[in-house]
Amino acid sequence: MKTKISASILSADFGHLADELSRAESAGCDMIHFDVMDGHFVPNISYGVPVLKSIRRYSRLPFDVHLMISDPNSYIEPFAKAGADGITFHLEASANPVGIIDKIHSLGLRAGVSVKPKTDVSLLYPLVGIMDMALIMTVEPGFGGQGFIPETLAKIKALRDYADSTGIALDIEVDGGISDKTAHSVREAGANVLVSGSYLFRAEDMAKNCKLLKD
Repeated sequence: MKTKISASILSADFGHLADELSRAESAGCDMIHFDVMDGHFVPNISYGVPVLKSIRRYSRLPFDVHLMISDPNSYIEPFAKAGADGITFHLEASANPVGIIDKIHSLGLRAGVSVKPKTDVSLLYPLVGIMDMALIMTVEPGFGGQGFIPETLAKIKALRDYADSTGIALDIEVDGGISDKTAHSVREAGANVLVSGSYLFRAEDMAKNCKLLKD
């Protein structure tokens, strides 16, 4: 599967977000990753619907919204109206993941489901064929700039093997510690959507680093 790069604006210069979005698009990134944290599900607070709405007009790239919040169901429609193209929520934050996936689909958006590093990846198996994308966190969610957790590679491979066994071409996204030093390993394990923040936005040559993630 073709490798896609999702640039996480959590690491962008918030004083020049429109310019940062343009830089990511020009560098060859395929989508924009929009991390939403509520200070409850994860120990940090980021940004929300008003920010997404205000920057939507500055990029033609798909907006990949990652809800790291305790009540994802209540925010599906507001983010959809603000301009999200896809919404990913955490399995750990939902008692009815199928219902949330259906709600996301009803609004014409791609639906993703994420799991933390310590969550058993087999819990995602029943959702293969329903969700459009699975997000395997390769760091503990909540903060940018963390080190990659090598043990998550086995989870990526297990999910890819399971999806392949069903004949479903599932997008598997990874988020956390993704750089040229880890990209090859996660791609080899089966990931095809790579989220990267500081490695891209703090690079002198973002296009070069984007290409290294794909190569």
